[in-house]
Amino acid sequence: MPAEGAGFGHHACLYGTDAEFLAMAVPFVRDGLAAGEPVLAATTPANIELLRGALGERAHALDTAETAYFGRRPVERISAFLRYHAHRARPGLRTRMIAEPVWGGKSARQVAEWKRMESGLNVLLAGLPVWMICPYDTRTVPGDVALAACATHPARLDGQRLIPCAAYADPGAYAATVALPPAPVPADAARTGPTASLARVRGFAHERAVAAGLSDERLALAVLAVCEAAGYLLAADRARIAVRAWEEPGVLAYELLRAQAADAGVPVFAGFCPPGEAAGAEDGLWLARSLSESLELRSRGPLTRLTLRIAGPRDAERLSPPCPFP
Repeated sequence: MPAEGAGFGHHACLYGTDAEFLAMAVPFVRDGLAAGEPVLAATTPANIELLRGALGERAHALDTAETAYFGRRPVERISAFLRYHAHRARPGLRTRMIAEPVWGGKSARQVAEWKRMESGLNVLLAGLPVWMICPYDTRTVPGDVALAACATHPARLDGQRLIPCAAYADPGAYAATVALPPAPVPADAARTGPTASLARVRGFAHERAVAAGLSDERLALAVLAVCEAAGYLLAADRARIAVRAWEEPGVLAYELLRAQAADAGVPVFAGFCPPGEAAGAEDGLWLARSLSESLELRSRGPLTRLTLRIAGPRDAERLSPPCPFP
């Protein structure tokens, strides 16, 4: 197994058989446990069973999680990674994670969001003493997803052999090329602004959520998500935003558009990491991401466009089970 530095290591593993998965996973886990490092395997139940069987008595020291429940959305997934590291980190040692994404059954929008997250991890977790391997089962993942693995990871593991990914792309540039499925704003979408008044945005968000049939807690959380996103955009000097809202099947969508004379863009991966001990400028944006089904943020020159989608009243509650690492 290749030696790694002190910072974040992020590698893919493309496997097509159980034996190929174990050829990567067993040495990775075994070497970590032998060094006293915390090791997590967040993968499929079948792979967890295979890995435990191959490790024998050493399997008791391995932390495991079913990957389907280890963060349903990118913002939840990143929080789960950080919680595990914070809970299990040991001074002077790195943390090892096998983190297999779930691709089956995802919509085109969700697949695009997860591709962007895989790339974003290289920025969001940079400097963290974590070595992460992301396995991709080529028997089940779509072909474009397998190709994307080599663009979102600096290298891949073939058994114990580390192979640089020639297709690896700068995360910011890569994220800009991953297009989400088009969802044109209806011509009759309700709108307000431009305005610098958060109270006006709150009133508009509440009015549209009520009109869409949201009530009680879901109504309050929808308004909170919009206001936190708006607050982030309005924090820029002399900022004003226009807001539009419309309904799509199963969701209520809001678009916030900020235009300024000077370039006041936002970081590509802003708001993906949970708040730290000290208040940060992106804390509200993280909350908005956490409360939304999806949140897309794009900047081009002086224009910043933020689109968030909130589950509609007739959509079943889709809450992830709690992370096993508080």
